[in-house]
Amino acid sequence: METPILNTIDSPADLKQLDLTQLTALAAELRQVLLNKVSQTGGHVGPNLGVVELTIAFHTIFNSPTDKVVWDVSHQSYTHKILTGRKQAWLDAEHYADVSGYTEPEESPHDYFNIGHTSTSIALATGMASARDLQHKTGNVMAVIGDGSLSGGLALEGLNMAATLNSNLIILVNDNNMAIAENHGGLYTNLKELRETHGQAKTNLFTAMGLDYRYVEDGNDLATMLAVFKDIKDIDHPIVLHVHTEKGHGYQPAITHKEAFHWHVPFDLATGKTLHPSTGETYTDVMHQVMETELADHQTPITAITAAIPGMFDLKRFGNRHPERYFDVGIAEQVSISIAAGQAKQGMRPIVFHSGTFLQRAYDQLSHDLGINKLPVTIMVGGGHISEGDPTHQGIFDVAMLANIPGLTYLAPTTKEELAAMMQWSLHQTDGPVAIRVPSNEVQSAPLVEFNAHQMHTLHAGKKVAILGVGSLLPLAETVQQQLVDHDIDATVIDPRDISTLDTTTLANLKADHQLVVTLEEASLSGGFGEKVASYYGNSGMHVLNFGAAKRFNDHETTAELWHEFNLTPKQLVNQITTNIH
Repeated sequence: METPILNTIDSPADLKQLDLTQLTALAAELRQVLLNKVSQTGGHVGPNLGVVELTIAFHTIFNSPTDKVVWDVSHQSYTHKILTGRKQAWLDAEHYADVSGYTEPEESPHDYFNIGHTSTSIALATGMASARDLQHKTGNVMAVIGDGSLSGGLALEGLNMAATLNSNLIILVNDNNMAIAENHGGLYTNLKELRETHGQAKTNLFTAMGLDYRYVEDGNDLATMLAVFKDIKDIDHPIVLHVHTEKGHGYQPAITHKEAFHWHVPFDLATGKTLHPSTGETYTDVMHQVMETELADHQTPITAITAAIPGMFDLKRFGNRHPERYFDVGIAEQVSISIAAGQAKQGMRPIVFHSGTFLQRAYDQLSHDLGINKLPVTIMVGGGHISEGDPTHQGIFDVAMLANIPGLTYLAPTTKEELAAMMQWSLHQTDGPVAIRVPSNEVQSAPLVEFNAHQMHTLHAGKKVAILGVGSLLPLAETVQQQLVDHDIDATVIDPRDISTLDTTTLANLKADHQLVVTLEEASLSGGFGEKVASYYGNSGMHVLNFGAAKRFNDHETTAELWHEFNLTPKQLVNQITTNIH
């Protein structure tokens, strides 16, 4: 049995000893290694399968890290990592967690930025190239951008500045005709024209900006990529290399189901089927029920808007039924908010669906276009939770970001009934924008009593201790309340609902017979809900304990480790409460 070629590769220098036949065999080995790991751990499948050949070619022709490559979004850098000394994280299950899912400078001198959000590589590479020139250094600088990132505003700003350089800069546009889902917008119409004409279309976005341009039809052909890179290495001016690749190349399920395999949970390698599919009702189901009811029963003029993440909310379910009311703006979070503002100004009731970690890219629009103009847009925010993951994909900063924008109401439902009521209320109020933090836990259900979006809901009235459980942490508050009974403490349990503006009436009433107020939130404590409560009680004798996430970018910690560190287990909370009660 022949020794796998990958066994002989410890650095990019080792590739330079291989001929085309060996490099081609290596590509096949890499695909198998990639699939073997992600089928067990989950991860970005399609993006990485599509760039195997161009990554091998880069590291064969160029001399990393003297020659530098900046990956955008960097979720397509798995092969790059394997070839730059980190292959054990794919070959040995015990080391699967050793590396990030994105480029990480602390891992390797071949990585330059921790990048998990789109559209940044061109601007970053332009900055690196300009610094190289100012310091009279040499070396190629390449930006690899793909998976729909080109339509992000920062990518276009980067292209604009890249054209002003008079020195080496290579911008590789990895064009697989996909974002996370399918591409949307006029820019991609032009890319399609360029593909169909082999780069000869009269309209060319890149040359219009003053950039040199070259089209490569088959970016999954290793010989082609080796020749192209050899030809443009050490080029003395900025050039766009438009490379056509296939997302999911080499694995039929990822080719057939490109959107589903952009990022996939663990799956059966032979069939592509999810190993542990979720069952039962979801909060997504609740949201769709509300939308259909609002359209059919109330004739509410709603629209649904997303920025390239329809799968997170199953929005194609709505889009297929109401295509004229569904807008996917592609990877362009800013424009999703501004379009919603424009629609609201003209009498529509838009609902924008976002992941909290991506929504931060639209912060100015949330404040400037919605907040100042008091426009009644509803924003459904998913992914708000404390969990393991890369520092670029944290779900703990949305509360600090959204709850402090003047005029914007941020609500945290605790049950499916509350989620529905909050959506319905938001779609008919006219005071301004409303964001709703979709719970991260399993669907909870409880009868809705006396719903008022701005008034805290007391589930159990006790004495001495009041526990305020925000959103998905209300069940934890209830568990702690039950365990405190064993310590002769009958604690009050409260659902805050509105986490942007305090219900001071309820908080003031607690002063009569409570000594301690405890807040639980699945978000950063800094700038969060608990800080507001603590500030309110600052001049009183009320003692306040806030529990939530630390202000930092979590990285390699597991979810269980994070919850324990932040004292968010029932045993820890009971101990903290009993220790601090007079």
